Amino acid sequence: MTFRDHVRHGIAILADDLTSAGDGAAPFRQAGHLARILLTTTKGVPRHAVGVSAVDLGSRSLDEEAAASRTWRAARLFAGSELLFKTVDSTLRGHVAAEVRAARAGSRRRAVVIAPAFPAEGRVTVEGVQCVWGVPVHESDYARDPVHPVRCSDLTVLFPEAVLGQPHRAAELPRLIGDGGLIVYSAAEDVDLDRLVAAVPRLDDVLWVGSPGLAAALARRCARAMDSAASVPAPRPVRRPLIVVGSTNPATRRQLAELHTRADVQGVTVSVDPAPAVETLRALTAPVLTVRTPDERHTPQSAHVFARSQAAVVRALVEDHTVDALVITGGETATTVLQPLGATGIDLLDEPEPGVVRGSLIGPLPLPVLIKAGGFGDDAVLLRLCHLIRQRLAPGEHA
Repeated sequence: MTFRDHVRHGIAILADDLTSAGDGAAPFRQAGHLARILLTTTKGVPRHAVGVSAVDLGSRSLDEEAAASRTWRAARLFAGSELLFKTVDSTLRGHVAAEVRAARAGSRRRAVVIAPAFPAEGRVTVEGVQCVWGVPVHESDYARDPVHPVRCSDLTVLFPEAVLGQPHRAAELPRLIGDGGLIVYSAAEDVDLDRLVAAVPRLDDVLWVGSPGLAAALARRCARAMDSAASVPAPRPVRRPLIVVGSTNPATRRQLAELHTRADVQGVTVSVDPAPAVETLRALTAPVLTVRTPDERHTPQSAHVFARSQAAVVRALVEDHTVDALVITGGETATTVLQPLGATGIDLLDEPEPGVVRGSLIGPLPLPVLIKAGGFGDDAVLLRLCHLIRQRLAPGEHA
């Protein structure tokens, strides 16, 4: 990944995978800002950036040392941004501690505030411990993630130098930030995150670290009126979407099973060789197609092989116009699928549901795309997204 010069102005979001980039940027888009996800490289970022630039660093799939190095370089590049937000997964997957420390060193911000709660999806921080629907994340399904298993739920263990912040003590935050502290902030409701953001006089004093919950609170404080300068074209009508499922999260697999209860949905499971899946999907007649990796959990090596095979299937179907839109689950799946299509980014349209972003690909194939974080949503979410991507916005409707 190449970084050039220093980017000034605007809002910068540094993410370890593509869904985190989308989840971080989408609330700002909803709050009236232009927002764009940048894939894999920032060569094309203007020196004086405006709006929101959300960079998918792809660091979750790297080893810890490489992830920290890439994060440090990106933080240094965007150090002059009016607001600098480092995303972390709301279940603490990935190289959380190493990347936060690298982002702090690169950005040289006065203080760090870490608030990974995402109450809308049941992810809360209680006395510094991250929980999902009341269960510490290291005891949840995320402890069995085949690629990024979570081993620690306690942020004060990951960051022993941290001061623990609480919503009822938000008035202490200006002093802690002035002292140059690293603050782990507990939150159980969105109002707790709003209280945190409201208590900080200067947003650019802080390296903000969190998930979509904190991004939404920051976006509410930075809201601007929506006008024509912040509008992007609505996606064109879709004839035939392809649903791409690479996440092995149990919730995502239930969502796919629910989608397949419909008679107008057909799909295949990829093997190591993509050719049979391509041939089968081209012969199907349903208006909605799906392609998924095998249901069983994989080793990192086998997961990579299946992901590359799935990406080859998607490219073949897009290039021959068998499909004309994508609904993708999982950040690593999205990155693996979109790179072979020549996409350099995504212009965001909106966030139709928590953990879901909608936009258009930037590149030679400007397809409509919906990307859903792997573990988010109820069992019917893929049904709703299929309906959504096939609908045209009504005249005068804003995203």
